[in-house]
Amino acid sequence: MLKRILVLDDNMDILEVVHEVLTYEQFEVKSTSDSTGIVGVAEEYNPDLIILDFKLMDGNGGDICRTIKSHKQLHKTPVIIFSAYTTNTIDFFSFGCDAVIAKPFDLTDLIGTVNQCLKMN
Repeated sequence: MLKRILVLDDNMDILEVVHEVLTYEQFEVKSTSDSTGIVGVAEEYNPDLIILDFKLMDGNGGDICRTIKSHKQLHKTPVIIFSAYTTNTIDFFSFGCDAVIAKPFDLTDLIGTVNQCLKMN
């Protein structure tokens, strides 16, 4: 059975590339650019991994990660945060994420981080 990955990013170009690469790597991928109701989407989809953009037009990936990590059904699901702001003083791990990927990112690093987080689960 394919591992399921939920991806949230409001940049459609990034969302498309990530979706295509993960699908090519034999993952079942659900992508969205809308953070509204993302926890409900995750409950229904029941992913093995969640990838969140940090800075969203309609939300904050860190806050969403914190919500997921305190959710009774989703709390064990690994979460990766994408961010172009990794050089700032933001402690992404304080949100409870399992990994951080800096934008722009290398596709090999993306796949490696995804596989590493899935092994932890």
